[in-house]
Amino acid sequence: MRLHDLRHTMVTLLLDLGVPPHLVQAIARHAHVDVTLKIYAHTNLDAMRAAVKRLDDQLG
Repeated sequence: MRLHDLRHTMVTLLLDLGVPPHLVQAIARHAHVDVTLKIYAHTNLDAMRAAVKRLDDQLG
């Protein structure tokens, strides 16, 4: 396993855990949060469903 692979896993897990992107950016030492979100944020179907449910609960 390469160091880059471990870094990718760490950043992905931090984002999946709900750590704010600006903090993940600082931990990963990216110059801009856009880099963090563009490269490392993966669409998670369960997270999308949970977000829509929260919105529905709020509006309902």
